[in-house]
Amino acid sequence: MSAQPDHAPVTPYAPAPGAPAELLAQLRADKRANTWVPAFEREWVAALEESRRTFSLAGLYAVVRDWQGRLASAPAVDAFVASGYDDSEFIDMAELRGRPR
Repeated sequence: MSAQPDHAPVTPYAPAPGAPAELLAQLRADKRANTWVPAFEREWVAALEESRRTFSLAGLYAVVRDWQGRLASAPAVDAFVASGYDDSEFIDMAELRGRPR
């Protein structure tokens, strides 16, 4: 009998070794740097502490992946906001369910 699993585990996303530093440089160059850089650094420090406790890089990878996504989607969000789209008549699901807000 083999001690090997009968299925191949899914390989987690692993950013390039320099990805966090490159990401931080991009965040510092962004117009939202005043809020984004401290938020990234807080999340990175928390993930680093978790990594030290658990011996897992998953939290660090997640922080990089999430911030890469935020940075990548920022132009689309800016375009949406700049378009002047009126979303004031959205459907409030809590109101539909009869729950107080």
